[in-house]
Amino acid sequence: MHFGLTDEQQMIVDTVRSFVEREIYPHEDAVERSGEVPKEIADEIKRKTIELGFYACNFPQEVGGAGLSHVEFALVERELGRGSMALNHFFGRPQNILMACQEDQVERYLRPAVRGERMDALAMTEPDAGSDVRGMKCSAVRDGGDWVLNGSKHFISGADHADFFIVFVATGVDDTPRGPKKRITTFLVDRGTPGFEVRDGYQSVSHRGYKNCILDFDNCRLPDAQVLGEVDGGFAVMNEWLYATRITVATMSVGRARRCFDYALNYAAERKQFGQPIGKFQGVSFQIADMITEIDAADMLTLSAAWRLDQGLPANREIASAKVYATEMLARVTDATLQIYGGMGLMSDFPIERFWRDARVERIWDGTSEIQRHIISRELLRPLGA
Repeated sequence: MHFGLTDEQQMIVDTVRSFVEREIYPHEDAVERSGEVPKEIADEIKRKTIELGFYACNFPQEVGGAGLSHVEFALVERELGRGSMALNHFFGRPQNILMACQEDQVERYLRPAVRGERMDALAMTEPDAGSDVRGMKCSAVRDGGDWVLNGSKHFISGADHADFFIVFVATGVDDTPRGPKKRITTFLVDRGTPGFEVRDGYQSVSHRGYKNCILDFDNCRLPDAQVLGEVDGGFAVMNEWLYATRITVATMSVGRARRCFDYALNYAAERKQFGQPIGKFQGVSFQIADMITEIDAADMLTLSAAWRLDQGLPANREIASAKVYATEMLARVTDATLQIYGGMGLMSDFPIERFWRDARVERIWDGTSEIQRHIISRELLRPLGA
């Protein structure tokens, strides 16, 4: 067993961390205040990422990506997690699910996304279908040689900048011993398609500037060429490619926790009360000890899950464990940091209150903590017949 990074992996870490500190940090306060990422800044971040050779680094070399392993990409995401999500969105990591593109879709969607010419957004969640994906009401029915889509999606991240959307909709129902079960199909939908509208979403206290949108489909007509994967095969596409999103949330939580910890550690060493640094009091020093222990544990758990993917080993339970532990660890670390700062931690003069707010959503999106625990327990109990 070897737990160290190779020279190449350390170079990836150093390069991305330097990029975040140089290109992301300086713009964070302005984005936090305005809730907007100016187009010129977004374009600059994308251009510099492309020049650096990291745009779409999660894709294989044969389609124009950097061909990073799962571990290497986890390291990239960990360092990006230190910065504003609204800004690092333009570092550009298209959805892995685009590798399911076939024939003409490769040149229309996959390769332009990898080159940074077109941005994608994933659309799955609905007002009544969050954790219960099969509860979705957005549907598509056959009409001649086309599909007609109707319904809505919400909480669609990055939709304000997307050129096209990867949309999951119900395309039928099967009767099973456990009751009706919806069939799901994935479609590629271009912005501007007749019958398709992107609307502003909700104002979130987490990750200001990283907006969510509402998608409305009103008799939106799509040909078969827009189906991604197989008709009624949406779950197969989802299960094969979307595990990456849970690792991303876990690794970014680790990166954000490390940045927050640095603030806590330095403040504990500098802030004085009763004639000595507050870090000398066990009430603070023990919190510092617990924080770094949990951060390191989450880091190892996450990288181990990514390593299993690289080895071709089953990793569903391990990824779920990494996601639930890392996101809940981040909540504890940000809360402890705020407590160490005291009243100043709640003031906008410091980024602590931002870290604290941003941490809350990580336990919800890309599969709630409850869903992750369900996955973990199911993987353990099913082999025993329970």
